[in-house]
Amino acid sequence: MALNAVTGHRAKLGEGPFWDAPTQALYWVDIAGKQALRLIGENVQIWQMPEHVSAFIPCESGDALVALSSGVYRLDLDSPGLEPRLTLFCVADPQPGNRPNEARCDAQGRLWLGTMQNNIGEQGEDLPIVRRSGGLFRIDHVGRVTPLLRNLGIPNTLLWSDDATTVYFGDSLDSTLNRYFIRADGALDPAQVWFGPHRRGGPDGSAMDAEGFIWNARWDGSCLLRLSPDGQIDRIIELPISRPTSCVFGGADLKTLFVTSATSPADHPLDGAVLSIPLDVPGKPCTRFSG
Repeated sequence: MALNAVTGHRAKLGEGPFWDAPTQALYWVDIAGKQALRLIGENVQIWQMPEHVSAFIPCESGDALVALSSGVYRLDLDSPGLEPRLTLFCVADPQPGNRPNEARCDAQGRLWLGTMQNNIGEQGEDLPIVRRSGGLFRIDHVGRVTPLLRNLGIPNTLLWSDDATTVYFGDSLDSTLNRYFIRADGALDPAQVWFGPHRRGGPDGSAMDAEGFIWNARWDGSCLLRLSPDGQIDRIIELPISRPTSCVFGGADLKTLFVTSATSPADHPLDGAVLSIPLDVPGKPCTRFSG
């Protein structure tokens, strides 16, 4: 299996990969480095954000959403990297001391955003997590915010079943990935543990392939786990990085898995890189924000 770094860029805390099929572009962020990045062909564009940024998702309207510590903003993609033009779209979580972490759009183009107690200092240093103050929120195309879950530690992974009745969502503080049934009114039933703790690191972000298997990045585990629809390990994919953080399917045929990563005390040469892995199974496409 060939593994390559797609650019020479190394993130402090790479996260949130998004593949935009119409433009064949890869979006991702460096949360601690306060950067939103886009790769088109071999060209990398970087927008330097004023705050920590956890998500960078293109919109149907032609701009993009960025999830910053103070709220969700629209970013003008034609603005210069050092002077990004930002417009506040909404504040999903008004809890002081919280920041966004995980964010994905469902098939309807609504943004689901998980938040947590901020654990990153101004210089990118780690801060201790001392409270479960995070939540999960759904944001529609006009910026209406619907709270879904409370008392979260570190929200990670947001994926949906094909029939849109189930969302897979994890809390890394519990080392579990959970399954929630989505009611007709949009509320969530209580969590059902879908995949529990595993010796190969903690659960971080994930992607789903066309067969309904989930590829889960394992923080401090140097691997991905491919999990079957019933929550069993199908295979373990070894990686030359210490802290894979998330992944997404991309490329012209959606058969390339892009994996983001973070720096680590082990200081492996590829830590912080975005890796590309060619696969024999395609993935499910990402959905732009509908607004």
